[in-house]
Amino acid sequence: MTTSANPRSIRLERRRILVDGVPRILMAGEVHYFRLHREDWADRLDKLVAAGCDAVASYMPWIVHETASGEVDLTGATSEYRDLIGFLELAAERDLLVIARPGPFVMAELKNEGVPFRIYREHPDAVPLGWDGKPASTATLDYLEPGYLAEAERWYAAIMPVLAERLVSKGGPVAAVQLDNEVGMLSWVTNTPELTDRTLADLAAWADQTWGREGSIDRYGADPSDTGRWASWWRAGGTGGGTEIQQLALHHDLGAHHRDRYARYLLRLRDVALQHGVDGVPFMINLHGTYAGRGRHFPIGISQLSKSYAGVPQTTSGSDHYMGELTVEKVPDLYVMNAFMAAVHDADQPITSLEFEAGTGDYGEDLSSLTAPETAELKTRLCVAQGNRLINYYLFAGGHNPPLDEPVGDGNDRIAFTGERHGFAAPVDPEGRLSQTYAGTASAVRAVHAAEHLLADMDEEHDDVVLGYVPDHYLTEYHHPDSAVRRDQVGELERYRGMGPRDILARALLLGGYSFGAVDLSGTPTSAGAELDPAGPVVALATPPVLSRAIQERLAEYVRAGGRLLLHGRIPVNDDDGTPCTVFADELGVKVDGTVQGTPHLFPSVRATAWAGDQPEVRVGMMEHLVAPDAEPLVVDIATGVPVAVALAGGRVVVMACDYPSHLDFWRLVWERIGVRRRIIAEGNTPGLVTTSTVDTTGQRLVHLINVAPVPQTFTLTVDGASLDLHLDAREGLILPVGVRLDDAVLRWSTAELDGPGDGSTLLLRRQAGQGRALIETTRNVSVDGDAAVSRTAAAWLVTWPAGRAGDRLTLRLS
Repeated sequence: MTTSANPRSIRLERRRILVDGVPRILMAGEVHYFRLHREDWADRLDKLVAAGCDAVASYMPWIVHETASGEVDLTGATSEYRDLIGFLELAAERDLLVIARPGPFVMAELKNEGVPFRIYREHPDAVPLGWDGKPASTATLDYLEPGYLAEAERWYAAIMPVLAERLVSKGGPVAAVQLDNEVGMLSWVTNTPELTDRTLADLAAWADQTWGREGSIDRYGADPSDTGRWASWWRAGGTGGGTEIQQLALHHDLGAHHRDRYARYLLRLRDVALQHGVDGVPFMINLHGTYAGRGRHFPIGISQLSKSYAGVPQTTSGSDHYMGELTVEKVPDLYVMNAFMAAVHDADQPITSLEFEAGTGDYGEDLSSLTAPETAELKTRLCVAQGNRLINYYLFAGGHNPPLDEPVGDGNDRIAFTGERHGFAAPVDPEGRLSQTYAGTASAVRAVHAAEHLLADMDEEHDDVVLGYVPDHYLTEYHHPDSAVRRDQVGELERYRGMGPRDILARALLLGGYSFGAVDLSGTPTSAGAELDPAGPVVALATPPVLSRAIQERLAEYVRAGGRLLLHGRIPVNDDDGTPCTVFADELGVKVDGTVQGTPHLFPSVRATAWAGDQPEVRVGMMEHLVAPDAEPLVVDIATGVPVAVALAGGRVVVMACDYPSHLDFWRLVWERIGVRRRIIAEGNTPGLVTTSTVDTTGQRLVHLINVAPVPQTFTLTVDGASLDLHLDAREGLILPVGVRLDDAVLRWSTAELDGPGDGSTLLLRRQAGQGRALIETTRNVSVDGDAAVSRTAAAWLVTWPAGRAGDRLTLRLS
């Protein structure tokens, strides 16, 4: 076994990844050894290293390593594609850390999602039945079915000792192990809950323990002790005579029960891995949820799986996102995804990304989509600004799909359904050629590593506002086709939750120049900062009419104690199960006197009152007429004059019961009215500039600027007492240092980003295309190379340089 010279330690602590006690940001790329000839592995790993990455990730598919005889080959004795140990040794020779992803499910376009065909033949009871007893249309399995679970544990018994022998703590390269992959995703995308007899028996026991027998009969319309009736009732979604309330309760609790099952499964896999020696490195949970190029559905994965990792020691989650271009439409999606992930993590768990989309986006190899080369860099810059400590570019290198050991007669008899070639959109294509996105990926890695010595030990700074995350608002993956009431509820949840109707709430914040965190309003005890502090930031909540009684009571107490709140969307009037609940509205003293929805022939329009100055009349898609005698009207329906947005509780609460468009000037007035002011001010920019900052415990700061607009930005930036004239090209980003210390000096600010740690007497900057400046406060002399100039001011040195070639390094020295 090839190992590195010294054992290393890797821990999750203070939302950081510590490598030998030092905070790091790990930059990885996914390389599938099982899709490459052994002779090509070194070339792909060398290209990964050349791009600046310090880690490699790979699935380790069960379907590949199990031979036709049922044996498991991890040495390549029966096929070069199975030589996992050889691949790990090559990675170790290059000092690459390894993120191991051994399934059992791996997806990756593999047949059966990476599970051997044998499992489906030998364990038919593991194939789930969904609504109306119909089999699942995908290759998913009942994760807790004893036959499948025993097979999965046997697979772990084979592969985990191999990984355990090569952990970093033993001088090997394995730095983290992912447990399964995208658990629950297949059921979600096909609307197929797992309703086998065994699962429903488990659900009956769960319901009896939670509600009791009589309570369950009342709640669902079925008796958990009547096995036959219970099964048929649940498979019908309660549509065979159940009331609307019972149907809603049934669907809600079905999702809640699935959460418990997924947690039991993943925690069982964790236990098995530990039993086989995988200890002392983090475990990872991969979250699914992007859909149709957007991230609005992503919190479904958090909602489904957070029970399996929230508060679990040395375990954390990673995002899995496929969104194409980062635009003004999509940038709030990614920002909120990261914020909601962090909201359920404990004080030690960092956010990561286990499948960070890289490449051209031409997944069908049909030129139906091509992603701009800078896209991966823009996304990388945003994610590291929000505290991502590991990014795995997926897929970094393409390959080919070898044949199955035994033909199955499915048209190609290969391990995957993409044909012979795979990963044709990757920065390194199946033949090893560099695509147009390789340079952009390398540029992103360079930007991160250049600031890593500061960034890895920093946290994002937020303005005085947090976005409310409600897990049950994303419990929408299942609805029986015949349950109209559940279908309508899901539609309302999808329209109003999270980022707000038409995504207005998150977009108005982010593109308005605010950075914000998120809070898990369910009050999960393990979540860092889960308690609502009335003296803390404003809670901004986008909500449909459904909001659980527990959360309504929590928010009522928060407001009663002096907390500030902005509610956007509909006034909550129902509990999760559809029963009326107006606890929160009653506390606010507000009622709804009718809802107006836009139609092709009705164009609801509103106007802000005098508080906002001279605002135009604007059309909205919906509004609720509010009755609030003690409130100040902020926005009114122009047809009736009835308030549709009001200020309450002495101005501490704002209710925006209309989807007022993302007019940034108007929304800034709303935020200022409730006490939220921007830390970073950009004047002169057009929409599309995202601004945030990270800071360490000593006050050193990095300002992150990301221009997702298709036009350049020229603006004046004011932050931490400095005022900088800046220019960003279309779809360009910068990480600017502010107040960064050197020996006997402080880099007060720079219009260029750092290009490495330098040393106490040397500062490295990465030039942009335009001219630039930096201000260094020091009593020592400052010299600079190349065409830059140095001039002395009253208490500092001003360094200037002319426009030049972007990417060149500028070196400043103290003497």
